[in-house]
Amino acid sequence: MYEKFKQSWLSNPKGDTLAGIVVALALIPEAIAFSIIAGVDPKVGLYASFAICVIIAFTGGRSGMISAATGAMALLMITLVKEHGLEYLLAATLLTGVFQIIAGYLRLADLMRFVSRSVVTGFVNALAILIFMAQLPELTDVTWHVYAMTAAGLAIIYGFPYVPVIGRMIPSPLVCIVVLTAVYMITGMEIRSVGDMGELPDSLPIFLWPDVPLNLETLMIILPYSLMLTVVGLLESMMTATIIDDLTDTKSDKNRECKGQGIANIGSGLIGGMAGCAMIGQSVINVKSGGRRRTSTLIAGVALLLMVVFLADWVSQIPMAALVAVMIMVSVGTFSWESIRDLKKHPMSTNIVMVATVAVTVGTHNLAIGVFVGVLLAAMFFANKVGNIMYIGSKEVEPGTEREYQVVGQVFFASSERFIEAFDFKESIDKVTINLSRAHFWDITAVQALDRVVIKFRREGTEVELIGLNEASATVVDRYAVHDDPVAVEKLMGGH
Repeated sequence: MYEKFKQSWLSNPKGDTLAGIVVALALIPEAIAFSIIAGVDPKVGLYASFAICVIIAFTGGRSGMISAATGAMALLMITLVKEHGLEYLLAATLLTGVFQIIAGYLRLADLMRFVSRSVVTGFVNALAILIFMAQLPELTDVTWHVYAMTAAGLAIIYGFPYVPVIGRMIPSPLVCIVVLTAVYMITGMEIRSVGDMGELPDSLPIFLWPDVPLNLETLMIILPYSLMLTVVGLLESMMTATIIDDLTDTKSDKNRECKGQGIANIGSGLIGGMAGCAMIGQSVINVKSGGRRRTSTLIAGVALLLMVVFLADWVSQIPMAALVAVMIMVSVGTFSWESIRDLKKHPMSTNIVMVATVAVTVGTHNLAIGVFVGVLLAAMFFANKVGNIMYIGSKEVEPGTEREYQVVGQVFFASSERFIEAFDFKESIDKVTINLSRAHFWDITAVQALDRVVIKFRREGTEVELIGLNEASATVVDRYAVHDDPVAVEKLMGGH
């Protein structure tokens, strides 16, 4: 037990501490921005980021992953806040947490195995683009000082690791933030800082039960929003966990992550925070800054709260250009540049799925819709491919008297028409044997196709024998086939 605790919490103290501080600094402006998007006070997003970060450190299934208030979730809250107010948002946050815990116990995270690698790549590339696009307002209609500071920040981020000895001891994003903040404070240049984003809270959060009527009407108001928040939150968290798994070459417990996200959102709602989920940008910052264990996530949450409450005067002086430089680094590091080169090597269907996922996600700013489109396209291409590899050959057993058809492959909704078309119903022959020993029947459509083949042969006066059905196919065929039921036959063939 102690060894497991040591591995999860104490095996990387320096890296986790420094990475947690970097993440906390990067979380502050984003939490404020997401609060503004949702139409609530900045402290709602900041308190949420603190609570979710701290709680998920203990309850999550992925070490080193950062969860907090996110833009994807904030976008879903706009209408609820506008029409019903903050209290209903807090109630929806609590219900979202409950749904996510239920999803964890139902092991819905196992559905991630249906998300193909091309969809994950598209998701990653779309997020990288969205992260970069989110920085553009800070780089539009500004003075040359902002561009100079941003360029200097990028130079520090990419150049500092090459400095002997200390280059690899201190995360370069942290050095970027500290140096540019010092320059900003010394020169007093007129550029936007964190303090310009919104007022930072001046007190610790307190327990806050949503002030809403506990009745069916309230449930009907918050239910649709809670369901959307649950789906988007879990989807983004599962996809982010998969990406961090790849970056760190480790595995994560995604069903535990579902439960952990639920507990964290309940904790957030009870101190006046909004719902949140895993953040790929901050998670990548954490990993690239040396954070690997749960300690980095815990420190990020604690440091965030301490900074905004007790060090607000200092934190408010951080120039936005420094954080823009950090987020550009995240965007560049997140994007899968290999996927561009692989467009020439990969099958067209794979490329279409990846590009469609990127296009829909960026176009709608909704990760759930983008991933859904990608998964749907991948499923359609897969079904079409499997359906096209079915083969049906035939040979005469006795010339003019008996023919045997050999079916090889998968028979299901995508291949059922080709299955029917492969038989010659007009051939004048006494008996047909259909050998199914190398075939598999998957669904009702496949069984109905078999029914049609048998019935059409019999209507031509040909005897039909089915042989070789494997056990699984035989179970489906025996239960749903109707070719031996005259009444059902007439109904299936439409009375013709």
